[in-house]
Amino acid sequence: QASIRNIMIHAALCPGVTGSCERTFTFTLSLFSSLFLLDFQANNLVFHTAVEHFRKSKNSAEGGTNSKQLNGSGSLPHIIISNVEHDSIKLTAKHLLKEGKADVTFVPVSKVTARVEVEDVIAAIRPTTSLVSIMLANNETGIIMPIKNICQRVREVNKQRAASAPKILLHTDAAQAIGKIRVDAHELGVDYITIVGHKFYGPRIGALFVNDPGTTTPVYPLFFGGGQECNFRPGYDMVYCVMGFHAAELVSSNLAEYEAHFLDIRCYLEQKLLAVFGKDTIRFNSHFPGSDILPNTCNVSILGRGLQGRRVLSTCRRLLASVGAACHSDRGDQPSHILLNCGIPYHVATNALRISVGRSTSREDVDIVVEDLRDTVEQLERMN
Repeated sequence: QASIRNIMIHAALCPGVTGSCERTFTFTLSLFSSLFLLDFQANNLVFHTAVEHFRKSKNSAEGGTNSKQLNGSGSLPHIIISNVEHDSIKLTAKHLLKEGKADVTFVPVSKVTARVEVEDVIAAIRPTTSLVSIMLANNETGIIMPIKNICQRVREVNKQRAASAPKILLHTDAAQAIGKIRVDAHELGVDYITIVGHKFYGPRIGALFVNDPGTTTPVYPLFFGGGQECNFRPGYDMVYCVMGFHAAELVSSNLAEYEAHFLDIRCYLEQKLLAVFGKDTIRFNSHFPGSDILPNTCNVSILGRGLQGRRVLSTCRRLLASVGAACHSDRGDQPSHILLNCGIPYHVATNALRISVGRSTSREDVDIVVEDLRDTVEQLERMN
């Protein structure tokens, strides 16, 4: 029963945030407006802005030479993303490509580090490049991308091309990273950051950080109507959800404590899995040389015939986890393309489990779920 399950998918409201939400029902008398969106809407807005930014830059190119350089290099804006992005990024880019509204380069991650390498991003830049969008941390492997270094290099390119081509805008989807590691927009050097509340114990609402919107960084509206959201987006928001972003303040105040706890519990989990199943049966899909990973994420495969991730989880009596991102829940027993793109072998990726620990996860919880996994694997092996 759910009441006795051990949850290893952590996206809940914490009490302090719930209190902030509840207070809005009693004390909020005025309409509230800010740039808060669902996460997929935030990503769509960034890509829409990149297309409009290119069009306006092209139309205003100064002088015949600059205009010819821009027009001669292609009539469409060029967007760079990685091949392990969340579907809200990947599918938006594919839609623009299919509709003939943008050219897109999908930069592959290294099969050694599972990271997007800085030099590969720079090598993909064209005169028409208007946006680079790379996630801060992958939602399945937990691998942290070198966003700060990418931004530094792209800004160097911008300085060299300022007179003859559009500024390359920089976006990162930080949904998985916020609440687990320190995220400073100005330190990273990005123009846009996608934020998702429920990933750090807030409500299910997204926000788009824009560095000095409309001045330093362009924003073009997807929808038109009222003047709310500084004319970037019409309509009023669910104030109680926006107030739930109080969770971000709690994260900032307690991040060192949270991060240390996540790391301790995850390391203990990995040690227990190795002790119970052995190094020949366990494969950690987040361990890549030279790469850092989120402290709370463990992507692991238990090797063996008939131990597909979905089959294991559906048989477990106590463990509640996932086989990957929720947006890929319709793929059945097909392995994650994210893991395959990172160089994980097909038979290993098929058996993958994504176990993410939370603030309340204890070592006792880990003992229970590892025992549950052991019993489940023994049961399935008897059935084979």
